[in-house]
Amino acid sequence: MGTAYTPGLIVTRDTLIRKERRLPVKGKVLVKVGDNVSPTDVIAQAELLGPLTTVRVADRLGIEPRMLPQVMRKQVGESVRSGEVLAETKSFFGLLKARVESPVDGTVEFISDVTGNVGIRHPPTPVQVLAYIRGTVTDVIEDEGGIVETRGALIQGIFGIGGEAVGEIAIIADSPDEDVKPSKLEDGHRGKVLVCGAVARYEFLMAAQEVGAVGVVTGGILDSDLARLLGYEIGVAITGQEEVGFTLIVTEGFGVMPMARRTFELLCSLSGMEASISGVTQIRAGVIRPEIIVPMRSNETTPPKPSKVAMGILEVGSRVRIIREPFFGKLATVVELPPEPRLIETGSRVRVLKARLDDGTIVTIPRANVELIEE
Repeated sequence: MGTAYTPGLIVTRDTLIRKERRLPVKGKVLVKVGDNVSPTDVIAQAELLGPLTTVRVADRLGIEPRMLPQVMRKQVGESVRSGEVLAETKSFFGLLKARVESPVDGTVEFISDVTGNVGIRHPPTPVQVLAYIRGTVTDVIEDEGGIVETRGALIQGIFGIGGEAVGEIAIIADSPDEDVKPSKLEDGHRGKVLVCGAVARYEFLMAAQEVGAVGVVTGGILDSDLARLLGYEIGVAITGQEEVGFTLIVTEGFGVMPMARRTFELLCSLSGMEASISGVTQIRAGVIRPEIIVPMRSNETTPPKPSKVAMGILEVGSRVRIIREPFFGKLATVVELPPEPRLIETGSRVRVLKARLDDGTIVTIPRANVELIEE
């Protein structure tokens, strides 16, 4: 029986999850190996250098640049507030004064008697990296961060927007194919991760934003509703920076698409539990999936069973989702893995597979056009 390798979406109750938490610049690590951390604990922190504002002081005072040091009221290294006097000249027995005020808060970085300019460095921007998941620090990256490990449920989606968030799972839909209405939302859903069914329409998303939900998990979403929510057509290779008030995770695809029953039932079993979620999606090299992580408190010491999906093992009998037209979003079962490359419509020779769609149709498609799923 043939075997191949392809990326897949992981949906599992029990797996080992390791998250690297790293600062964008060198800083100070605040944890050590063995520390137990919660999602909001700070792993490491640093300060990003503030921008520099250059003030043409000599020009504004009408003096030669070489005279600048003599009229400065602030010196290099001193802090200055917006509106505070940087330099001042006096004339006509001190009765007339000309002065230049700082346009920003910051610190005087340089005073040039060549250009006549003064540089003011804005205050640094503090940067923190949080643990994101509840777990244990298993490694420390010197001056940058660490690795947090936990064991629990992991559900990956196909698309998402918004950054990292934490909240309790709340099941809104009664079935994986429900078109959930905004009327189901209430004040008690503030801070929750809402699990829908086949679609989360624009009206529902706005209602979720209004009640203060931190996340929405849905089987499908309409292109038009997503564009309306964002205010623009999304077309970037990586998401996660959108500011819509919550994190959105789509598990199946675009359109009205019932959530996979296995995914829905797993989420139902996790209702009321703390979940760490991220909508970050990267669809090109170095694929990043949106995710839902639910740490499980357990004394289990036996390692979790390896997942064929996690290992990317594609074989006859594997369940896949097709991720390219003309069968985009359809689920299928692999029935054959021809070893030799085949000529496709584009004129390229690629490795293909034969799969049986859920309606019984047998199709031949490039292996790169599918992803593994667990059912």
